[in-house]
Amino acid sequence: MNRIIDISGVGMVREGKQILKDINLSVNTGDFIAITGPNGGGKTTLLRIILRLLKPTDGNVRYFTDGTEVKRLSIGYLPQKNSIDSHFPITVRQVISSGLLGVSGIDKNMCETLTESTLQDVRLLEKADSPIGALSGGQLQRTLLGRALIAPHDVLVFDEPLSYLDRDFENRMYELIAARAPYTTIILVSHEMTRFAQMANRHLIIDRTLTECHSSSHRIYCDCCDK
Repeated sequence: MNRIIDISGVGMVREGKQILKDINLSVNTGDFIAITGPNGGGKTTLLRIILRLLKPTDGNVRYFTDGTEVKRLSIGYLPQKNSIDSHFPITVRQVISSGLLGVSGIDKNMCETLTESTLQDVRLLEKADSPIGALSGGQLQRTLLGRALIAPHDVLVFDEPLSYLDRDFENRMYELIAARAPYTTIILVSHEMTRFAQMANRHLIIDRTLTECHSSSHRIYCDCCDK
C-alpha cells in the first residue's frame, strides 16, 4: 500500500504541558484507523495537527499521492460540535454545500443536486433552510457530517462522530461511513469502539504517546492497554 500521510516525531507542548510526545505514524491509502484513549490524552490535538490546523512543537506531517509528496490533500472533516459557533448566521443547506468549496468540476446544478442528496442522506431536508442556531445538538452533528461527506475526498477525519446522536441515526451514520470505507482513507476518534472496531483495520491508543493495538477486542480502553 502507498502511504498517504506520514507523521514523524510529532510533539506538542502547550502552556508548559506535554500534550503529545514523539508521535510516529504512517497512514496508508485505504486505511480505516480507529483512535481511542483517555480524555485529555491528545486525540483531538493530533487530528488538528494531521489536518494542519495546528502546528506541532516538534516533528512534521507530510502528505503523499501515489508515492509523491504533495502540499495538500482533499480532506473531509467532522469536528467536535463544541468547536462550532452556533450563533453564526448560516443555514443547514449553506453549511453542507460549503463542503464543496474548492472541489473542481462542480457547477451550480451539480452543487444543488449533491446538496439535496446529502440533506436526504443525513435526514435534514425539512431543516435545510433553518439557521444552525435553531438546531438541536444531534441535528447540528448531522449537518457537520453532511459537510464532511458531500464531496469525494482522499481522507475523511471524524472527531467523536457519535456525539449527540440518537440511536436511530447512529445506525445510519455507521452505514454512511461504511459506504465510503472501501475507497477513502478514514481516521476516526471515538470513545465508543464496538462497531467502529469491526469496521477499522488499524486501532490506535493516544495517551500523549501512540500505541498501535492488536487486540481482538476494543470495547474498552483496558482491552488494548493489556495486550
